[in-house]
Amino acid sequence: MATPKISIIGNGNVGSALEKGAKSAGYEVRSTGADPKDVRAAGAWGDVIILAVPASARQDAIQNLGEIRGKTVVDVTNLMNPDWSYGGDIKRSGAEQVQEWAAGARVVKAFNTVFAPNMATGKVKGEALSLLAAGDDAAAKKQVLDLGKAMGFDPVDAGPLSNARYLEALGFLNIQLGFGPTQYGTDIGFKVVGRGK
Repeated sequence: MATPKISIIGNGNVGSALEKGAKSAGYEVRSTGADPKDVRAAGAWGDVIILAVPASARQDAIQNLGEIRGKTVVDVTNLMNPDWSYGGDIKRSGAEQVQEWAAGARVVKAFNTVFAPNMATGKVKGEALSLLAAGDDAAAKKQVLDLGKAMGFDPVDAGPLSNARYLEALGFLNIQLGFGPTQYGTDIGFKVVGRGK
């Protein structure tokens, strides 16, 4: 099976880190900012489309992508309010919203529990972080887990897309650990241990 082409929408810290990691892993990658024509071109070109945009920009990005039925869309966003409180909902995740907007696409939630400085290698202090990926389409989820493994992550199937609501809460906890009262910084991360291979 051919290695999927990776389109990254968003060229900030997260998008740039994922681009570096995917290229280092041998993937063909294109990235773009918010220009609608560039976003549409990236959507047409890529097999896997990574939304590395602010949560508030997700719906516009989906609209600008155009026809993406059958393509894998990876939502890496975390929902936060302007005051840095949790903006998500454990009854309905942001990724499930993306799936509604991107009818016919195969949405996977992943990378949101990892700080951008650790995304390119999937590691902290030489130890592989878990890449937790939730999605309803097994083939799409495998594409994302394979990408993560090639980048250096320990890939972990986190179940159906409905579990994205818990990954988003975990992503928020990661931010709180890094920048909240504990001030652990970004050189931290999560790993699932003890599971069967």
